[in-house]
Amino acid sequence: MSSQRKFFVGGNWKMNGNKQSVDKIIEFVNKDCVDPDVEVVVGPSAIYLDYVRQKVNPAVGVAGQNCYKVASGAFTGDNSADMIKDVGCEWVILGHSERRHVFGESDQLVGEKVQYALKTGLKVIACIGEKLEEREAGQTEAVCFRQTQAIIDCIQKSDWANIVIAYEPVWAIGTGKTATPEQAQEVHEKLRKWLKEKVSADVANSVRIIYGGSVNAGNCKDLGGRPDIDGFLVGGASLKPDFITIVKARK
Repeated sequence: MSSQRKFFVGGNWKMNGNKQSVDKIIEFVNKDCVDPDVEVVVGPSAIYLDYVRQKVNPAVGVAGQNCYKVASGAFTGDNSADMIKDVGCEWVILGHSERRHVFGESDQLVGEKVQYALKTGLKVIACIGEKLEEREAGQTEAVCFRQTQAIIDCIQKSDWANIVIAYEPVWAIGTGKTATPEQAQEVHEKLRKWLKEKVSADVANSVRIIYGGSVNAGNCKDLGGRPDIDGFLVGGASLKPDFITIVKARK
């Protein structure tokens, strides 16, 4: 990994938690996950964003799990980037496969959301990744490049300083299946090479590309040791003390 790319570990809590369980997560995060060599970000459900931001160590970032592409309006049940920022949070996760495949969000909508979130001053964890049938059909690269291109089309080159790309093969999310370190490294390496051609060498070298998909305490060290894997976006394991081991995967 390039020394200029700081290791990044995000915890996507998804639609889990209540104040009691959130307090337990905050307790181990504050005690064991604050590390000057690792950028740590947690993503609670929107209802707990303000609560978590007030209680978690200021060195830990807090991310919304989604936001819409405009500041306000008649969008019942949604949240805006402005609201996430207003309660003191710094990040938002956009384009997660569950948003794409459960809620039907298109590549274009994800790109527009990224554009607006960045304009508002949030930093973005932008998720990409192929489904099982796409991998089996040899379409992994085509899917990842298409999803990333939709983001490129909506942003400026300077915006890349505030974006982390999360490669999350859909077939590995919450399934217990994980891309092998070799499979993950291959996609990350190809994506970085593609970004060099499509955006610039500087962006390709500096942008952090993290892996997500059944990351746990047992596989994080092997994955984290690959040169183009700059960290993780963690689902279920971020709700448990296993998250500590993942944050320290490079130690």
